Amino acid sequence: MRTRGLYPIVDVATLRARGLEIVDFAARVLAAHPGSIQLRAKALGARETLELLRALVPLCRSAGALLFANDRPDLAVLAGADGVHVGQSDLSVSDVRRFAPTLKIGTSTHDERELEASLAERPDYVAFGPVFATSSKTNPEPVVGLDGLARAKEKARSAGVPLVAIGGIDRERAASIARLECIGAVIGALLPPGAELARTTELARDLERALTVSS
Repeated sequence: MRTRGLYPIVDVATLRARGLEIVDFAARVLAAHPGSIQLRAKALGARETLELLRALVPLCRSAGALLFANDRPDLAVLAGADGVHVGQSDLSVSDVRRFAPTLKIGTSTHDERELEASLAERPDYVAFGPVFATSSKTNPEPVVGLDGLARAKEKARSAGVPLVAIGGIDRERAASIARLECIGAVIGALLPPGAELARTTELARDLERALTVSS
């Protein structure tokens, strides 16, 4: 797992609301060669989610990116994905390891208490946020800000676990994430204006550069 750079989240609900095809969008994002990518399909059934994961696996292998499934370690295993991302109300890291010991595991945290508890379980990465205000969640947790992210980074560094900043990250804010040596999870800033899929790779490459090199 890288310690900097872009971590695209392919959010099915957001893409379908804009009339964008899921696998095509993911393929264009993967052309920027991020270290990892996540499929988030909260509203889909197991069968359709599994089909999407299976379609993404060869694309991720070709691009050298790790594929994470949101919430569903069972589907991650069946699809041959690399890992699973779990939230506070999902299976614990230890539960996932008992069920699927080969999967990489990422976790969501929103405050220092959750962060410390997650770091104690030694996941492959911890996501922390929202750093900035975000529109990708209906009821987002309180914003932690850059100061909160900096404190979280010190805790994650001490634990030897990569930290993923999430929430409201765009091209303009990417430099502040790179300076803290965090990975940047992005949803909205990857969406091309006017549903012009041809611009997706350009947006992803720009974000990958901005999140990799601190100014």
